[in-house]
Amino acid sequence: MRNYLFKRLLLIPLTLIGIMTVNFVIIQFAPGGPIEHTLAKYQGMNVDNKGQFSGSAAMNNANPQYQGARGVPEDMIKELEKQFGFDKPAHVRFFKMLADYAKFDFGKSFYQDKNVWQLIQERMPVSISLGLWSTLIIYLVAIPLGIKKAVRDGSTFDVATSFAVIFGSAIPVFLFAVFLIVFFAGGTYFQWFPLHGLTSDNWDTLPWWGKILDYFHHITLPVIAITIGGFASLTMLTKNSFLDEINKPYVLTARAKGLNENQVLYKHVFRNAMLIVIAGFPSLLIKMLFTGSLLIEVIFSLNGIGLLGYEAIMTRDYPVIFGTMYIFALLGLVLKLLSDITYTLIDPRINFDA
Repeated sequence: MRNYLFKRLLLIPLTLIGIMTVNFVIIQFAPGGPIEHTLAKYQGMNVDNKGQFSGSAAMNNANPQYQGARGVPEDMIKELEKQFGFDKPAHVRFFKMLADYAKFDFGKSFYQDKNVWQLIQERMPVSISLGLWSTLIIYLVAIPLGIKKAVRDGSTFDVATSFAVIFGSAIPVFLFAVFLIVFFAGGTYFQWFPLHGLTSDNWDTLPWWGKILDYFHHITLPVIAITIGGFASLTMLTKNSFLDEINKPYVLTARAKGLNENQVLYKHVFRNAMLIVIAGFPSLLIKMLFTGSLLIEVIFSLNGIGLLGYEAIMTRDYPVIFGTMYIFALLGLVLKLLSDITYTLIDPRINFDA
C-alpha cells in the first residue's frame, strides 16, 4: 500500500498539470475576453456570453483583434493588455500560472478587488454545506433502503420504492427547486422557508441555538432539491451489491452455523457489499459539492463556489476560472485517493501494490 500511495501522490501534480494545460488551451480559442468586455463597457455596448457586441459602435469595427475598439485610443488597449497580463506570450503566461498555482497563488480577480483564493474561501462554506449535508442524507437513506430492497427483493415494497426513487431521479433539479419555492417559499402557497442565503440578516444577534435553527431553516429547501435525484443510483447499487453477496456460499455457511439474519447481513455481507458503494463516494461528493449545487445556488441566491465559477465564465474572469478549476480537480484527486485507502480499511485482503 505504501508504494501505491507514493505513486498516486506523484500522479496528482502531473494530473493537475494535464487538466490545467487542456483548459488553458481551450480558453485561448474561446471567443470574447476580459479586454473585449472592458472595451464594451467603455463604449456603452452590450456584450453577451459569447463575446459578441451589440450597439452602433459594434457595426463600425475597425480593429481585427478586439471587436468594438473603434475610437478607443491605442495606448488604452495596450494598457488593458498589460493590466490583464496579455502583453506576454501565451507560453510565458502558462508557465507563470503553473509556478504560482504550485504555491496556491491564484492571482487577483479581474473585476473584483479581491484575490481569487480569498473569493474561494468566502464561497466555499456554502458549497461545502450543500455538498456534505446532501451526501450525508443520500447515504443515510439510500444504503438502508437498498439493503431492505435486497432482503425483500420482488415484493410490493421493492417495486413501490423502485418506482419512487426512479421517479425522483427523473425530475430535473432546477424544476424540483422551482416547485419547492412555489409551494413552500412564498411563491404562491406557503411561506414556511426563506428564499435567499443561508442565514438571516440578524444571525449575529441570535443565541447559539437560534443560529443553528436559523441555519437549518435556510438550508432545508436547497438540500432537499439536491438530494431528491441522488437516491436512485446509490439505492439500486446497494441493492444489487447485496443481492450478489447474499447468494454466495459463505452466506449459506454463516446461516448454517446458526447466525441470525442481522448478523449475516451486517457482519458478513455488509463489508463485501459496501466496497462498490464506497468506490462511488468521491464522484458523488464532488457532484454534490460543485456540479449538482450550481443551479441550486443560482435559484436560491446562494453565494457558493459553483456560482462563483459560473459568473467567472460569463465575464471571462480567467484567474477565477482557473483558480476554481484547480481546486475542483485537486479535491477530486484527493477524494479518490481517500476512497482507495478506505477500501483497504474495510477489506484488508485488498492489496493495491499487487
